[in-house]
Amino acid sequence: MRVFLDANVIFTATHNPRGKAALVIELGAAGHFLLFTSDAALREAERNLTTKYPGSLPLLAGLTDRIALSTADISAPFPDGLPAKDAIIFQAAMSCHATHFLTGDLRHFGSFMNRPDATYSIIVQTVADFLAAI
Repeated sequence: MRVFLDANVIFTATHNPRGKAALVIELGAAGHFLLFTSDAALREAERNLTTKYPGSLPLLAGLTDRIALSTADISAPFPDGLPAKDAIIFQAAMSCHATHFLTGDLRHFGSFMNRPDATYSIIVQTVADFLAAI
């Protein structure tokens, strides 16, 4: 499996290192699947941590050392209706040939959850759904 992490998953794993999002990163680091994210997702996670949990920032580098970076191919397709900031992150998932896209962003990705027919064969899931499925 090739698992792409959205910004909110990285944010959550950083400020809650004993939670489900952090477990996904631990499992990936242990070799159960490959982990990916993008520069845009990392910047968004860092901005949100700086605002809400600045004390957690030192933990971010330790987590991101375990995640490969994928660069968005802006010519790659993305689901209709995604805002530009989410489209470029989805395009990065397409670029690394992700099988799964983990996000907590139900507002923008909720209608695409578990619908690979609508997301170019990528399974969009919450962390909890992903862990329940593996």
